[in-house]
Amino acid sequence: MAKQSGTKLIANNKKAYHDYFIEDKYEAGVALHGTEVKSLRMGKCSIKEAFVRIERGEVFVYGMHISPYEKGNIFNKDPLRPKKLLLHRFEIRKLEAKVAEQGITLVPLAVYFKNSLVKVEIGVAKGKKLYDKRQDIAKKDMKREAERDFKIRNLG
Repeated sequence: MAKQSGTKLIANNKKAYHDYFIEDKYEAGVALHGTEVKSLRMGKCSIKEAFVRIERGEVFVYGMHISPYEKGNIFNKDPLRPKKLLLHRFEIRKLEAKVAEQGITLVPLAVYFKNSLVKVEIGVAKGKKLYDKRQDIAKKDMKREAERDFKIRNLG
């Protein structure tokens, strides 16, 4: 099979951008089984409720749901099993240091294919307060209103 170039988005986590300030991003590979990759090729993935933890020097993503492959029968794995993320040791140490800070967490932002390899984008995130979320919603509403006014002026 010929390698494809470029990236193809499988799933992204819009909720993470709403609930957290994303301070830094990392790209990690994922250790998967064959039927999980086939299911991902069909776009059957959700990371809405997913989170990332560092345990004993290894990084795992929990709550990433990959639907079972229909033709996979006995080879299918548990859809919610923890998946190991593949990062360099120095990146893991850097992430551990950041997570040790108060209020910092790791959140998966996107799952995508990059040259036929499955990658997960991890965000180093700091939780938003309720008033921060309200400010973001107000900014979006103002932007939407401005675009609507601009569109009406150009049409009329």
